[in-house]
Amino acid sequence: AKAHDRGYVQDLWLDGVERRYIEEIGSMNVFFVIDGRLVTPKLNGSILPGITRRTVLELAAALGYATEERALTIDEICQLTRDGHVSEVFGSGTAAVISPVGVLRYQDDTLVFNQNQIGPVSQKMYDIITGVQYGRLTDDYGWIETL
Repeated sequence: AKAHDRGYVQDLWLDGVERRYIEEIGSMNVFFVIDGRLVTPKLNGSILPGITRRTVLELAAALGYATEERALTIDEICQLTRDGHVSEVFGSGTAAVISPVGVLRYQDDTLVFNQNQIGPVSQKMYDIITGVQYGRLTDDYGWIETL
């Protein structure tokens, strides 16, 4: 409620113990494009092992993107962004599929990603996943089950 009262659309969730490790964004899994690699927090028991998260990781590998699942701190992401290493941030989930993050505010930092526009990696993920879902693209990944 505090974030909403301040005009924010979503919350970036940090771990409940140290309050420094990134877990999710809203009710979605979160991904960062860092130096061309797709990086997401490692599943640790409190992060939802989302189907769309798994889909994004499988698709990224199929498209030749390097992927990494590891602990990420908010301070690390802030520093990497200030230094120009983070080009995109997006959430993934069943309803939104891919939801780009344009601006992240944390303490005194206001971080802008890809000029507050959907980035090329986010767009490609969205286009392919929804293309397969709606039958515009063939399912080369084994995602669709015929009933």
